[in-house]
Amino acid sequence: MAPSHVVKCCQRGLSWIPVIFINLVVCWSYYAYVVELCIFIYLLVFHVFFFMFIWSYWKTIISKPASPSKEFCLPKVDKELYEKEENPEAQQEILKRVARNLPIYTRTGSGAIRYCDCCQLIKPDRCHHCSTCDRCVLKMDHHCPWVNNCVGFSNYKFFVLFLVYSMLYCVYIAATVLQYFIKFWTNHLPDTHAKFHVLFLFFVAAMFFISILSLFSYHLWLVGKNRTTIEAFRAPVFRNGPDKNGFTLGFRKNVTQVFGDQKKYWCLPIYSSLGDGYTFPTRLVNADSEQGNVEHQVIKCTVDGQTNPRPLSESQNHLLGNDMHSEEQKESSPTNIEVCQPVSITIVNES
Repeated sequence: MAPSHVVKCCQRGLSWIPVIFINLVVCWSYYAYVVELCIFIYLLVFHVFFFMFIWSYWKTIISKPASPSKEFCLPKVDKELYEKEENPEAQQEILKRVARNLPIYTRTGSGAIRYCDCCQLIKPDRCHHCSTCDRCVLKMDHHCPWVNNCVGFSNYKFFVLFLVYSMLYCVYIAATVLQYFIKFWTNHLPDTHAKFHVLFLFFVAAMFFISILSLFSYHLWLVGKNRTTIEAFRAPVFRNGPDKNGFTLGFRKNVTQVFGDQKKYWCLPIYSSLGDGYTFPTRLVNADSEQGNVEHQVIKCTVDGQTNPRPLSESQNHLLGNDMHSEEQKESSPTNIEVCQPVSITIVNES
């Protein structure tokens, strides 16, 4: 027991090495640019990019990954039955019975209920277990060693902004140092120790900019498609089968889901994402005949230290937009009262 605890402590300590490395590089770049070069006309913009980069970077690091609440855990009686049962089919029947009261629409590749044996809970849609963090993470994208944290529902916006501002920080340094870099190679730069800072500043900034640009472009594509990194490699499975575009609502609504509906907060690492992390509007389903009545359930989601209970259907209704509400108004209008027939609502696929 003790050796395994020591190993875990060592792993946790080693996991901070990439974060320490990034912070050391940033501190050196600040010293080299501000102290050694000291180009006054460039310092104002430099400090803006530097501040936003540090802010978004550390928001990504310190934001605790959101995990499923106790509502997704099996009740005590069902948990005992599940653990005693050895037949996988019988275990699935237990999970299906519990899942009828939960807003779950995705399945495993074989069509089974997604259950985490480590956390002992039914996984919400887009939730996955992180072996590094040893927990289930809502809308998990990936585990990033450079921030020593899981990137998911609670901090995905911060992660994207971290990529944006780190890219701007690097390209700004490279662009403003370029003229001195050219003077260095043409021997027109004074022979001081500052010239070595100029040399390494340009190379490091250009190298990081190229690598971050490719990563940012990929995540910008993911945001536009409303996919996570996991879903890009393994499409989510619905009742009708796998569909990589199952959560796509159109580019504008996809971006709004991550950055929020108030554009004044888009560029700031302040939490403004829409939804609760448990339910997501899809273009495939709006109601599942196998699900129970989940409209009046309330699940608490804690993000940035704030616990806000909200109806499970709130994020869906908010993001589906006016199209869905206009259909509901037509159905409830006086002209439609005379005919009482079942009405089915279909969400049209957006290309």
